[in-house]
Order: sequence, then structure tokens, then C-alpha cells
Amino acid sequence: MTELDALLRPDLRGRTPYGAPQLDVAVRLNTNENPHPPSPELVAELSAAVGEAARAMNRYPDRDAVSLRADLAAYLTASTGQPLEVEQVWAANGSNEVLQQLLMAFGGPGRTALGFDPTYSMHRLITESTGTTWAPMPRLPGFRLEPEQAALVVREHAPDVVFLCSPNNPTGTALDLDVVEAVYGATSGLVVVDEAYAEFSTRPSAVALLPGRPRLVVTRTMSKAFAFAAARLGYLAADPAVVQALQLVRLPYHLSVLTQAAARAALARADELLASVAAVVEQRDRLLREIPAMGLEVVESDANFVLFGEFGDQAATWQGLLDRGVLVRDVGLPGWLRVTAGTEAETSAFLDALREGLSTTETSEEVDA
Repeated sequence: MTELDALLRPDLRGRTPYGAPQLDVAVRLNTNENPHPPSPELVAELSAAVGEAARAMNRYPDRDAVSLRADLAAYLTASTGQPLEVEQVWAANGSNEVLQQLLMAFGGPGRTALGFDPTYSMHRLITESTGTTWAPMPRLPGFRLEPEQAALVVREHAPDVVFLCSPNNPTGTALDLDVVEAVYGATSGLVVVDEAYAEFSTRPSAVALLPGRPRLVVTRTMSKAFAFAAARLGYLAADPAVVQALQLVRLPYHLSVLTQAAARAALARADELLASVAAVVEQRDRLLREIPAMGLEVVESDANFVLFGEFGDQAATWQGLLDRGVLVRDVGLPGWLRVTAGTEAETSAFLDALREGLSTTETSEEVDA
């Protein structure tokens, strides 16, 4: 153990940082990005907005990003049908920072956050990095959650924070609102519904449940459906008291003037950016049709990705796809891999590589027999 190791918090020693492989391959379908870049017209508007904001680079940005939050509230109001005011919305550098701020305010040593595995790995990592205890609970067969089962688990363990993910990463499964209602009624703690992939789903948003539920929080991101991953903009909708609590733990001026300007410009053209969602969903549904035709299983998905398997050795299948120029995600779930819905050409390349890999495996097995 080095001197620095001795100084590091004991619970962080030996850990590895979060990170999906960033490899230079022809087809990258491992991080659930929207494959459709912004149009030249939008790029020009973004450039103009950022350029104008840069004129004030010598001054700190709006500490509370009020104008941006007002735009986000307007977008959520229009897209969910639930009226929201600026006081109910908060924004940060990606939804991960939003989650971190929630746990800084409502978690910490001596407190517990509960989630249903498999789920987004950053829920656990952020929980533990804030000194909060992580309590993983299993899902039902088919990676489902049912109201009575979820409520029973939450009531039994009495966590301070509950994470629900809809659609869930890595399974793609979405929640009916009765699950959220049941969990909320079973706990006196905070209930966080992670809706990073909500725009790809036809299910109602948990934003509709906010009235009368001051402990409910719905987190979102512009990284996925908005094809705005590089900008790093996440946000939440909640009771104003939650937003006030986060202002106690957020760093001063945490959102740069450039980020705020770019996000506002993108929101002004939300219809254009979200027009690509239909094309992504088309490729997702194609994956859901064509992968089972190869004799594999898929999990029905409401997101922009598909979990598929079951393999005897998912690591070998992952490597076989990589050898053919296609990068997918091994999420550490035995027997399963996750693939993002790409462009039509990218999806075709993946499906061809998967067929070729399965054919090679079958031939090798016949030779060995």
C-alpha cells in the first residue's frame, strides 16, 4: 500500500472507475448514444448561441441557471401534459451529477439507497461514493417489477432513497405508473425515477405523479433522445423543496455559460432534435425482430437499446463482434449483452456480424463433436 492508498477513503481502495470501452472501431453501439448528429442548421444556431455567450466569459454564469430551467420546465410541460414551474426543475452536468447531488443531500453515512438489479450501474457507484449504503434487490423473472412485490421489498428494508429506472438500463423494460405509486406509498424516503430514455417509450412519464408527492423526483437527460451527449446536460422535476435542498450541495456556478447557452438553443429546436427518435425506435424494433430469428432471446425494450442473449460465454461473443468491427456492451450480466439501436447501416452491420459469429460458433461445435 502506498502513502496515498493509506490516505484514500477505505471504501474506495481497490475500486476501478466507471467507464465503457472507448475503442476506435467502425460501428460503436455500446453507450446508448443517439446516432443522428445535429443538422448543419442546428450546428449554426448552437455556434451562434455559444459565441454570443462567450462575450461574457469574463463573468460567472447564472448560478441557478434560471432561464435554462424555465425552458426545461416548458419542455416537460408540453411533452408530459403536467404543468411545471421553474422552481420545480433543476439542471446539472449530466443526469449523473443530478443523482450525485440528490445523494449528497438525502443520502450519506448511516443512510441506505435501494435499487432493483440489474439496473444502471451508476446508481450504485454514486451511492457508495457519497458514503451511502447500497441495497441491491432482485427483479422478477423477465426483469420485471410488480407493484405489490416492489412495495413489499421497500417496506421491509425501509431505505432512505429508492431508485426506479424506466425504461431500465440495461434491460430496456419500462414501469407502469402503478409501480411508482406503490413504492412511493411503501416508503417515507425519497423515490427517484430515472427516466433517461423516456422519449423512446410510449409509457406515461412519472412526472404526472408529482402533484401531492413531495418525495418523488423524476430525472431526465438531454444526452439520449436529444442527441446532445457531448454537452452534458441532465435535469430533474420535483417539489420545489427538493430543488432548494440541492442548492445546498451544488458547487457554485456548476453549469457553464456555454453549456446553458447550448442547451437553451437545443431546446428551442426540440421538435427537430426529437424527430430522430422515430428512426431510432424503428431500428430498435428491428433488433427485437431479427435477433430472435437467430435463435437468441431478447428483452422487450422501451429504450434505444436491446438486451440480448443468452450466451454460455457473453465475453467471447462480445470479443467476436469486436473482431468484426462492432462494439457492443458487456454490462456484466452473465449470458447477456446490450446493443444500442444505431443507424440503419450500423444496425445491419451488427446483425450481419452477429449472424456470422453465431454461424462460426455452430461450425466449431460441429467439428468438435
